[in-house]
Amino acid sequence: MDRRSFLKAGAGAALAPAVLTGKVSAQEAVIRFGGSVPMTGPAAETGLNVKFGYDCAVKFINEQMGGVDIGGKKYRVSLNLFDDASDPARATSLIQKQVDEGVSFFLGSFGSNIVLPTCAITEAAGRIMVQAGGGSDLIFTQGRRRVFGLFPRASRQFASTTAMFKTLQPQPQSIMFIYTNDAFSKVAGEGAKKEVETAGFKTFDSITLPAQVSDVTDALGTVRAANPDVLVCSTHDQVSILIARQMVATNTNVKALFQTLGPQTAAYREALGKYANGVMGASYWDENAAYKGAIFGSAKDFATYYRANFKRELTYHMASGAGCIVAYLEAMKKAGTVTDRNAIRDALASLDLETFYGRIKFTAQGDGDPVLLGPMVIQRQKNQVTVVYPKEAASAPVIYPAPAWQDRT
Repeated sequence: MDRRSFLKAGAGAALAPAVLTGKVSAQEAVIRFGGSVPMTGPAAETGLNVKFGYDCAVKFINEQMGGVDIGGKKYRVSLNLFDDASDPARATSLIQKQVDEGVSFFLGSFGSNIVLPTCAITEAAGRIMVQAGGGSDLIFTQGRRRVFGLFPRASRQFASTTAMFKTLQPQPQSIMFIYTNDAFSKVAGEGAKKEVETAGFKTFDSITLPAQVSDVTDALGTVRAANPDVLVCSTHDQVSILIARQMVATNTNVKALFQTLGPQTAAYREALGKYANGVMGASYWDENAAYKGAIFGSAKDFATYYRANFKRELTYHMASGAGCIVAYLEAMKKAGTVTDRNAIRDALASLDLETFYGRIKFTAQGDGDPVLLGPMVIQRQKNQVTVVYPKEAASAPVIYPAPAWQDRT
């Protein structure tokens, strides 16, 4: 089943590893996963979401399944994750230290600016990384063979959103793009612009923002002058919030605002209140999807288990984090080993697996299959994240045109 074929249905100390779930004793056979995650700093909101997904998978496997059978032996799972504080330099030091200590299997951080340099270290050392935090094309187009991503590369992520735009009535006549100049957002924005132009939409010159930005009023003046029907922001969480806030403050209205990252999170809702309603974004998983697998059971089962054990609001990032560990373990089962890195790498490369997260399959370069692991379109409606496309997965129709800012409730 692909993603267009649905059936409706706490931060650790700076130098200390994250608190482990499903603790194991020194005598037990254990598969240890290393890595770093932003638990503090600008990327912490989503970084913590991914970490909670890792935690959820470990807790479930150890406590509900009693471990996993690989090669005729039972293994439990543990995490050794450090806070990289959203800092690529810090992350590379942490990953190099773990490589030097003999860690074989890594889980990714969040943000292509961190995943890109850290996967270069693990690749050079012959180690493996499975991650759900970096989508930059550069991660997958520089000849690496040991890094795998649960998302398609950035330039391939906008196909489903473009298809959704074509269903809107009245159909948008013009689309404008804003993106930040970082390893993921720029490539994703350029790829999205190419996608919508190929589909026949009129576009304007894109607006490029610095990777770190505190004011976008000049950019929004350009948006008001162009007056596009749709504004697409290829931006990370905090910049998305900044843009939306300043659009409200400057009365910059468009018929549809789409932001790649931000609308999915509780922090976005809390920052914008009623103004979050009507904003669109992307989601790579939904609990009502007709997915199921050997670990967790169905998508709904995962959501039920997560909410029973964790208080942090569930987003698709938790599911994708847990999906990384599921992919690792299923590949180890297929390879029949937890020590032969080459065999496990080959098993990951050939994986084609139905799971609670969807059908996990990687391209020859290691990123997620663009059809099987591509995104759905969500829209915030009545303070909730709601799937609006594809139609088979939608729990409500899209609201388009969105109300002007002053009319939102």
